[in-house]
Parts: sequence; structure tokens; C-alpha cells
Amino acid sequence: MAETINKLNHNNKISKKVLLKVLKNESDDIHISDIMTSYAQLVEDGKYVQSNYQKEYLDAYIKGFLMRVKEIREDKTEYKGFIDERKLEVALNTLKEQEKMIEKERSLKSNFFKIYEIVSLYTTFVLEEPIHPVGTLFPGGFRVKFEGKTYYCPVKEKQKDNPGAVCCYCIAEQDEKV
Repeated sequence: MAETINKLNHNNKISKKVLLKVLKNESDDIHISDIMTSYAQLVEDGKYVQSNYQKEYLDAYIKGFLMRVKEIREDKTEYKGFIDERKLEVALNTLKEQEKMIEKERSLKSNFFKIYEIVSLYTTFVLEEPIHPVGTLFPGGFRVKFEGKTYYCPVKEKQKDNPGAVCCYCIAEQDEKV
């Protein structure tokens, strides 16, 4: 997908509308079997989450991750404005590195990573929302919040250098109360 997006980069301007079109086209490769396999993978990964957070973890990832594929496909909003090129480059490089790490760790039988890639780019650059939806619960009882015009994340600072996280380009700011 990065190659497709990079080809769009004319005069350092990619509109939200054009990026959404690319993401919609990419989502056409996501089938119900991919969603089901990804769900099973999330359930498996959820076994390692503290037991009192497992249900909310799964609910958050189904709503904020798997169900967003449908939202992307059906999004008919005429978004105005352009994408921040530097942040998009960081995002694409991060995703490229994560894909390499995932390939080494395990073979994915679905388009799990593609879903992850599409959804994170959509929420960050088209919707201008944090990748984890508002209300997402993290260990310690802290949640992603929206106050005024700013999104706050309780774990951003601790995860921003984690190569397996998308915090480095997520628009949420660290919740200083945490």
C-alpha cells in the first residue's frame, strides 16, 4: 500500500479524499474470512491481557479495528484538506517495519496486517482521530479521552518508541494526569 500512496505524492500534497479512495480500494481485498480469522487472532491475543480487561479489550478492538473496515467502505463523506506529509511518511515507514517484524514472528493466514494498516491510516489521516477509540480502556483503569479539541491517551509516552505500536503517528497526546 505504501507504494500506491507514494505514487500519489505530487507537489507534497495528498488530499484526504484521495487517501480515502486508496484505502477503500485496499479494503476491497478484505473478505469476511479475513475478518473472522482476525477476530480469532484478537481473541487469542486477548488471552494475554489481564482477565478483568479482556472483555473491554476485545470489544474495543472489534469496534475500533474490525468494524472500521465496513465504515471505510461505506464512508461517503467529502473530506476537505490535505494530509501532513511528514506524519504520513513516519506512518508508512512504521507500518513497513512492523510488517517485517510480523512476517518474522508468525505467518498470518488472513489480511490481519492489511486491516491494521488501513484502519490506522484512516483514523489518523482521514478522520483525524486517535487509533484507539475514545473510551478504550487500558490497564490501570485509564481510558483514551477527548477534552476540548484534544484527544488524550494514557499510554502514548510509554509506547511512542515501541516499534510494534502506532503511537508515534497517532494524533492523541499523552494524558498528563496519568
